[in-house]
Amino acid sequence: MRWTIKPKPSEEKINHLAKALNVEDFVATLLVQRGIETFEEAKAFFRPSLDHLHDPYLMKDMDKAVERIEKAISKQENILVFGDYDVDGTTAVSLVSSYFRTYYPNVATYIPDRYDEGYGISFKGIDFADDNEFSLIIALDCGIKSIDHVDYAKERNIDFIICDHHRPGEFLPDAIAVLDPKRDDCTYPYDELCGCGIGFKLIQALAKNRNQTIEDLIPYLDLVAAAIAADIVPMTGENRVLAYFGLQVINSEPRPGIKALIHQIKKQTLDITDVVFIIAPRINAAGRIKHGNHAVELLTEFDFEQAQQFASEIESYNSERKDLDKLITKEALLQIHDNEEKERFTSVVFQEDWHKGVIGIVASRLIETYYRPTLVFTKSGDKYAASARSVKGFDVYNALEACSEHLEQFGGHMYAAGMTLKEENYLLFKEAFEKEVEKTIHPDMLIPEIAVDAEINFADITPKLTRILKQFEPFGPQNMTPVFLTKNVKDTGYGKPMGQEEEHLKLFLKQPQSFDIGGMATIGFGLGNKFDLTTNQKTFDAVYCIDENEWNGKISLQLRLRDIK
Repeated sequence: MRWTIKPKPSEEKINHLAKALNVEDFVATLLVQRGIETFEEAKAFFRPSLDHLHDPYLMKDMDKAVERIEKAISKQENILVFGDYDVDGTTAVSLVSSYFRTYYPNVATYIPDRYDEGYGISFKGIDFADDNEFSLIIALDCGIKSIDHVDYAKERNIDFIICDHHRPGEFLPDAIAVLDPKRDDCTYPYDELCGCGIGFKLIQALAKNRNQTIEDLIPYLDLVAAAIAADIVPMTGENRVLAYFGLQVINSEPRPGIKALIHQIKKQTLDITDVVFIIAPRINAAGRIKHGNHAVELLTEFDFEQAQQFASEIESYNSERKDLDKLITKEALLQIHDNEEKERFTSVVFQEDWHKGVIGIVASRLIETYYRPTLVFTKSGDKYAASARSVKGFDVYNALEACSEHLEQFGGHMYAAGMTLKEENYLLFKEAFEKEVEKTIHPDMLIPEIAVDAEINFADITPKLTRILKQFEPFGPQNMTPVFLTKNVKDTGYGKPMGQEEEHLKLFLKQPQSFDIGGMATIGFGLGNKFDLTTNQKTFDAVYCIDENEWNGKISLQLRLRDIK
């Protein structure tokens, strides 16, 4: 693990902001590191407002999308809301379909089967629309590369509106409207929305057309916040505003489906981390283990008792997902070890009976052991299908593009992608991918990095500082939880490993130069193997986040240890 201290911004910028906000230089430094340099930017950061959301009609093709939907409604056409089976897709489908149903009944939803149809728009889905007389399909979180599918639908007199946030290929599908801020010809001011975020912009435009205000759409923001958290998009701009207000909805008046999920856990107030680790995996589990339809049923159910029933089913899928994830990770690690592939620049593994629903999670797990771009393949019909995950700073999508001659199809982002290939191309692709990564990756990217915001002493951790840091939330990419370094600390003697396999570490830290501060309660998840560095009054350096611990309704300050040396 390498620690890198973020470069300190110029004194001029720090002083200017500290003066404008009447805060300490230290706080101003943290803000400037996040790209916040003026009073106005700081005001927008600390006081998110729904007024900061952009006009949805700034998005290319939004006017065409709204016009086609209004025409469909006036002519009583059947509309099919189609979306991917992950959190982003199922929340987007739930959002758009439930909005329509407040004033238009001829709407149905469709989530493709992960195993039978695979990712994105499917011919089977279009056939379903054709058989059931749907003349308009709104595709969410997918479709930007579905040129053949849109043409196939057109032959059957079915129109498409595509709402996607993935990178487009060379050509766009011939749809009525293609809403995707990543289009080269789209000048929308913010291009980091998730699929559910694009769905929200669509209903925002429709609402504007119906003389509704943004306040009328607040109840839908619990879904948007769940998608933003799960899809790990930057926590900046509109995403931060939508997540901020979405969390308020989750913690005050969530829809029955989300309330039922929260009901199963013993936590009063959820932050964005809870949404990532508690809500999102459960919504995802439906599509991973059974079918994404179960997630949409849960998220669009208005009867709480029925929602609780759906939530308990989803809880059992999530338990099954956890068991599969552990088993397959173990088998994949063994495969890397047995094939003596520890020294490679990539991890590429395959086993035909691995469950397609968890290979993305397994890829992330493998990175925890072998920190390098990782692909986990399984058999899907007569093809091989894989999920890719990457390491910080390395664009796995570009690497796949460079090897695309061996692939049938691929799509995704810088850090996560999916692909399929023919069985006979697997080994050719595996070697081509290894060579491409070796050629393009910087050696530093193969060593996990902890980016440290600043070095501080324990004496600097005041109630005022923790109050200000609370206002930095919600955290996420490009607005991560601040990480601090404190040197020459000791455990007060109460430290011990924790957990069934002693994999975690609990310490009470003090810093000799901050002698007036008592022991700082500290928890280090996954750091049990470093216990020896803390015994017998040894001094060490620690990097950590300032956190709150909620126990029996009481909230206390604790440090969440990231690493020690």
